[in-house]
Amino acid sequence: MKIEIKDLSQIYGKDFKALDKVNLTIEPGMFGLLGPNGAGKSTLMRILVTLLKPTHGDVWVNGEKLSENRKEVRSYLGYLPQDFRFFSKLKTWEFLDYAAALAGMRKKKERLAAVDDLLEQVGLFDVRNRFANKLSGGMKRRLGIAQALIGDPRIIVVDEPTTGLDPEERIRFRNILSNLSQREVIIVLSTHIVGDISSTCRQMALLNSGQVHFHGSPEDFINQAQGHVYKTSVSFDEMKTISEAYPVITSIPGTGGYEVEFVADQINGRQATVIDPNLEHAYVYFMEFIANQKFEYQ
Repeated sequence: MKIEIKDLSQIYGKDFKALDKVNLTIEPGMFGLLGPNGAGKSTLMRILVTLLKPTHGDVWVNGEKLSENRKEVRSYLGYLPQDFRFFSKLKTWEFLDYAAALAGMRKKKERLAAVDDLLEQVGLFDVRNRFANKLSGGMKRRLGIAQALIGDPRIIVVDEPTTGLDPEERIRFRNILSNLSQREVIIVLSTHIVGDISSTCRQMALLNSGQVHFHGSPEDFINQAQGHVYKTSVSFDEMKTISEAYPVITSIPGTGGYEVEFVADQINGRQATVIDPNLEHAYVYFMEFIANQKFEYQ
């Protein structure tokens, strides 16, 4: 199973390019699509799940051209959209049973067994009789991933799945996706939350202004920021100066000022210690110092 995206563009109106000649290859495992809001991530997700036809280019799924085999490709897709919705008058198990029927599961006994199994997997079995609209925000997202998994899809697309979740639910959700990635399936995770990528994905791409600016492993992405992440102590009065001069990642207040981590191409006369970057450091460094340069030179 493989997804190949070739010269994909999506143009709205006369000249707004939501996607601009996107080329990506996505293989089994967890693939992270990272980028700021408005980068074109949701547009790409909607094309992948056949909800939107691109202006130019195409997608090949398992060797099949998406534009010519939409029905067949849909049969092995699972999708959790950013604005996941459900029928408020259905109980949790009833909604998932309805989703199973839509996925083509006709035998009621097998369908109900699959529903119970999925509710167990996502930690919702104990609330299976609760109306879906009475679930917490985190539970609703878990119900969303359950409906995306019904019918054992070979490709699972999730769009901004942890937005608005508290840290505990975010970790739970990541663990669910991580366990799924052990199977021979493709999971495409679109997010602007860096931690979602660093915790789960073996491969990633960074999308910015509709263009792919990086495609590779999170480790390779992080390595680009080596030597450009610094830690220093500043007084309360100096904090404004350093935040205006450099992109500050963290600032921890203390008795005499702040412990600050920031990124920079170079520092001018300031005493600071170089530290190893993480993905958040690398993302900020890339967006501030590399992505815009690449965009200018294309």
